[in-house]
Amino acid sequence: MGTVALLSDEEASAEALAVFNEIRAARGTAYVNNFWRALAHDPALLRATWDRLKAVMAPGALDPLVKEMLYVAVSTANGCEYCVHSHTAAAKAKGMTPEMHGELLAVIGMAAQTNALVTGLQTPVDDAFRK
Repeated sequence: MGTVALLSDEEASAEALAVFNEIRAARGTAYVNNFWRALAHDPALLRATWDRLKAVMAPGALDPLVKEMLYVAVSTANGCEYCVHSHTAAAKAKGMTPEMHGELLAVIGMAAQTNALVTGLQTPVDDAFRK
């Protein structure tokens, strides 16, 4: 159960509705997901988050699919169920195949295991890696 109501278009402020309309236009859909509807209680935060997300997730040195897959990995590490689902769907929409998803999950699992082991062992970082 959420901690705030999800604002409908009719309940959202003009500032929040403007962001909703940008989301619709950018994504080519009438759908605005629950994350944005929850953030609409604070239109300034909604705007700042949307603007930052657009900039970070835009094509750049990293392909948009790679960025979505990274988002899935970080969301998994942070235990964010919503983001895992949202960004897995986005990655699939950008071309992630079932095989790629399987490899992504294998890397996430391997990193989680080795991170836990090296943390538990408090292994010092090799000088060669610090250069």
